[in-house]
Amino acid sequence: LSSSSGLTHESHRKDVEQVYLRCSEGSIEWMYPTGALIVNLRPNISPASYKHLTVCIKPFKDSAGANIYLEKTGELKLLVRDGDRSPSRVYCFGYDQGGLFVEATPQQDISRKITGFQYELMSKGVAADLHTASAPCRPCSDTEVLLAVCTSDFVIRGSIQNVTNEAEEQESIIHVGVNKLYRQKSKVLQLTGESGNWRGQIKTLLECGVKPGDGDFLFTGRMHFGEARLGCAPRFKDFQRMYKEAKDKGLNPCEIGPD
Repeated sequence: LSSSSGLTHESHRKDVEQVYLRCSEGSIEWMYPTGALIVNLRPNISPASYKHLTVCIKPFKDSAGANIYLEKTGELKLLVRDGDRSPSRVYCFGYDQGGLFVEATPQQDISRKITGFQYELMSKGVAADLHTASAPCRPCSDTEVLLAVCTSDFVIRGSIQNVTNEAEEQESIIHVGVNKLYRQKSKVLQLTGESGNWRGQIKTLLECGVKPGDGDFLFTGRMHFGEARLGCAPRFKDFQRMYKEAKDKGLNPCEIGPD
């Protein structure tokens, strides 16, 4: 978490402050914004790898007091307008497209404003998995499923207990009952109740129209801003078939033991 306050620069309202961030994910909180912030993301990796990175930002729900721009060689492109209340909106761009320039907007009472956002740096391949804009609800091919099993942040055999639709957020929350946990990152699933059953929530787009159904699925996906996002999710019997076919041909990219 990087935090800054504009009140310390009250006598220089056009000050521009540089912020350098070394972490691959985190958040910026700018209290009482005045002037501007230049946010320099400098992860602890080889600079030669920067071109393979995607940057995503997610403004806090109550963020206000500044516009957020993408800046490159002095040219500004507006990313988030002050007061834009698009719930859960995520803005992504290539690392080589520029840096972040956060400029305070004129305020009558700056003491009531806090500008803030979460950020994540990820490889372009991972970002493409999360933001398949052309067909976000398209079923995965056999090859995509088998690769997802090897590379996803979570891989779960389970059933859909319930689906909660959030119209304002344009998202659906899938409440998953777990039969087998193959892999998880950041505790997607938690033990609940006296029975000790695993339960978890996975988010997807509302437009995908997910509904409760019988039978088991193989849920795969990635963590994004602390939330589990659905990737490939074939019926489990279909996954067993494609896994066996690939294994018989020596083409499965990793071992998982699908039984």
